[in-house]
Amino acid sequence: MKIGILSDTHRKVKRSQRNIEHLLNSGAEFLIHAGDIGDPAVLKQLKESGVRYIVVYGNNDAHLHTLHNRYNLVQEPHYFLLAKTKFKLMHLPFYMQADAEVVLFGHTHTFECDFKNGTLFLNPGESCARNKPLSECAMLEVSETVFHVTYYHRKIKSKHYDAQQFRFERVAQ
Repeated sequence: MKIGILSDTHRKVKRSQRNIEHLLNSGAEFLIHAGDIGDPAVLKQLKESGVRYIVVYGNNDAHLHTLHNRYNLVQEPHYFLLAKTKFKLMHLPFYMQADAEVVLFGHTHTFECDFKNGTLFLNPGESCARNKPLSECAMLEVSETVFHVTYYHRKIKSKHYDAQQFRFERVAQ
């Protein structure tokens, strides 16, 4: 299963839409937003993407609480099962215990991809391009034996995404 992941859109609606479209065009079957959405329009983009999605509140998203029942918003840490894989989704990297097979987070605005003791820790970076001139997102492809991560980044003025690949053998459970 291919899972598109973005975080830290911070009201940059055009950049989030471009990243969502890129992930969908790259085969995403599910979308995950790791918080700091900012603008309700981003929630609408996810809902209208045509695929299932989940979004965790970020530390800048308290104003979105009135939309909780309208969109698939969850509080952190949120555990769920997808593609026969246990996920933990959060925005703040406060719950970094390896108590799931995949730990997804945002907040730092920095792409991270680390595999420790059978757990994948993944931060897709910043979609908003606030701290650097790059808009970032990631694709996680889950199979029974492998986690395959593609890190996408695009210079703000460019339409072209560069990609970096990571591959990790899953530990038998």
